[in-house]
Parts: sequence; structure tokens; C-alpha cells
Amino acid sequence: MIVALTIAVLTAGAVYLVMQRGMVRIIFGMTLFGHAANLTLLAGGVGAWRGEAFPSRTPLDEMSDPLPQAFVLTAIVIAMATTTLLLMTAALGKTDDTEESATTASETSPDYDPARLSPSPLSTAGRRARLTAKSTDHADSTDPADGEANA
Repeated sequence: MIVALTIAVLTAGAVYLVMQRGMVRIIFGMTLFGHAANLTLLAGGVGAWRGEAFPSRTPLDEMSDPLPQAFVLTAIVIAMATTTLLLMTAALGKTDDTEESATTASETSPDYDPARLSPSPLSTAGRRARLTAKSTDHADSTDPADGEANA
């Protein structure tokens, strides 16, 4: 009965978090769904009244089934990897704000320099700065009409 109540509480918490607006809360809700599913799998493979899964100690007809436990271990690893991927995506992705933030407003100003804000060439702003610099260098160096350098 306690396991069933725990599964119900985890599922209710997961539904509540998934219905929230923030991305991190949605991710935590999906994690709670995973934990509820793991508990459901463990409850389905009830081994409380069965013997240990060691052939030397317990006859085969009295052994508990180790398969649900293996499923749960696999599900834990997959859930951890999925949660990490979702958190990384949420951290690197854009916000879901409906109002324009001060950062977005500053990006549209004429004195915006992404190279100053982000020195890392791997960041989005750094990549944009390099692409912008390459396109302006390429446009200044050759004339499309005659193919000669303008420098």
C-alpha cells in the first residue's frame, strides 16, 4: 500500500510540475514520471515473498524474477542521461519569455559587439561574430564585377 501511495504522489507531483511554465520544472516533472515508472516496475516484480535469485540457495520455482530489477537499473541510467540532455538543452536554448528582455534589446543596438560579450569561439555569440567578420572581410576583399581586390 505504501508503494502505491508513493507512486501516486510521484505521479501527481510530476503532473503538477509538467503543467508549469518553466523549462526546468518540466524537466523535473519528467524525472518524477521516470521515478514513478521505476517504482511501478519494481512493484510489478514483487520479490518480497520469493526467494533470492541464487540457484545454489533457492530452488528455481521459488526464485524471484531478477528481470524487473534489471529493467529499473537500465531505466535509471536512461533517465539520468535524458535529464542531463534536457537540462543542457534548457540551459543553451532560448527563454520562453513573452516580453523582450534587456539583453535582446541591447543586441539590436548599433554598438552591439558579440566578441566583447563572449570571448569563447564556441559560444553562439562568438560564432556569429566570426561569421560576421568573415562575411565583411570577404565582401571588402573582392569585387564581384571584375574579381579584383579592392583593398
